[in-house]
Amino acid sequence: MRSFRFGFTLASHRTPAALAETVRTAESYGYDRAVTVDHLGANRSSPFLNLLAAAHAGQQLQLGTYVLNCGFWNASILAREVATLSRLTERRIELGIGAGVVKAEFDNAGIPFAPFRQRMDRLESTLDELDRLFALETDLTPPSLLLGGTSDRLLRIAAERADTVSFSGWVQVPGQPTGTLGVIPAEHADERVGFFRKMAGDRLPAIEHDVFVLDVRVTDDRWAEAEAVAAEEPFLTPEQALESPFILIGTVEEIAEQVLRHRERYGFTSFTVQRPAMEAFGPVIELVRKAERAASC
Repeated sequence: MRSFRFGFTLASHRTPAALAETVRTAESYGYDRAVTVDHLGANRSSPFLNLLAAAHAGQQLQLGTYVLNCGFWNASILAREVATLSRLTERRIELGIGAGVVKAEFDNAGIPFAPFRQRMDRLESTLDELDRLFALETDLTPPSLLLGGTSDRLLRIAAERADTVSFSGWVQVPGQPTGTLGVIPAEHADERVGFFRKMAGDRLPAIEHDVFVLDVRVTDDRWAEAEAVAAEEPFLTPEQALESPFILIGTVEEIAEQVLRHRERYGFTSFTVQRPAMEAFGPVIELVRKAERAASC
């Protein structure tokens, strides 16, 4: 069984010192990688510049995009950015990319939000073009590929091409307007992981399973916190909040137990949390690794 890997998303830091402090704190907790999201706006950070700054702030963390929104990128420009960052960070880069699901981001940027099929066509053609362009660079080792999403087509593509599949925690809510997203409950996650495993076939052992944890709440009262989550997520019940792999609720010890259970249930060995939860989740890492070491003895 794969060893665990833990990551966190880098926030949009306002100073180099603040970013460096975040990297040092993450390394002290034992995180394995820092990743950047791909959102637009002057208050957001460039995914590639953010990673380059993180690379200079610390030497231990692997780096990755999590995930690039394919609709925002031309393949040739993207290949240049990835290749440059790979060289300047001594190949510490993982390329994460997806089709884009947040309609409001496209709308705010004045970019047409294409139908799902067209967005997936663009993702596949971008991957093909990246492969072609990377092959032309004899001194470049193509980065490992992470594909993030939960749709049938995305999971099929990941089964064929990805080194890591990342199961995102959001899904379009049936019967609601396009762009209305809800947190995926446990039973839906079971079905999505099962579908992916079937698609992956013989490639399954070679593909890491990552989960994007949307929320981490350290508390002595799991039920009260689950009710609070459900109040914020109208399509989720408290019971579902407690069971979903995309939300972790409880004491540090209880959350560590959840992480271990999610590996057994879903095969998740990579957990990525959002920056606001980085410190809260940090103590969980040592407990999980301690349990992992004990199980291997």
